[in-house]
Amino acid sequence: MADEQMAVDRNEVPGDDTGGAPDRTGSELPGEVLSAPAGVPTGALPARPLDAIDRDILRLLQTDGRASVRSVAERVHVSRANAYARINRLIDDGVIRGFSARVNHERAGHGASAYITLKIVQNSWRTVREQLKTLPGATHIALVSGDFDVLLLVHTPDNRTLRELVLTRLQSIPEVLSTRTLLVFEETDLNSDPHA
Repeated sequence: MADEQMAVDRNEVPGDDTGGAPDRTGSELPGEVLSAPAGVPTGALPARPLDAIDRDILRLLQTDGRASVRSVAERVHVSRANAYARINRLIDDGVIRGFSARVNHERAGHGASAYITLKIVQNSWRTVREQLKTLPGATHIALVSGDFDVLLLVHTPDNRTLRELVLTRLQSIPEVLSTRTLLVFEETDLNSDPHA
């Protein structure tokens, strides 16, 4: 469902703001889902400079990934064809990696959230990362510098499930040397629309 949030018909005629195919969002009509180029590692593409319009488009899509191309164009004061081309270029360049829903984890039945720090065996990041990806409730994994090596964000139904995840799943990974769990008491999504 998250992949269906913003879809664009790539058969739409660029520059045709009056006729042609209408702007589309994933819930209205089927289209090709916008996503990063297949098979290209995230870090393999060189960074490209973004102008003010690109940054405005990114900010709008982070707030509302279901916004139509027409709506984005109107809000950044460019033609629909220009907005369409810019969005596709941002996708093709790997700046936009995809579209997803922001979830209220507590309302979705995940009342316990925690950041977990891990110290791991040197040069085991790729192995550990693959194992962390399979953990239920894991939503963010980062290799970091400092007093620990990995930062993991998890959402679980309750503290008992969180405890099992840490004591049974995480600490049984051979490359994990130690963990530290930081319970989340409250979260604020900085990309949310304040008017929603």
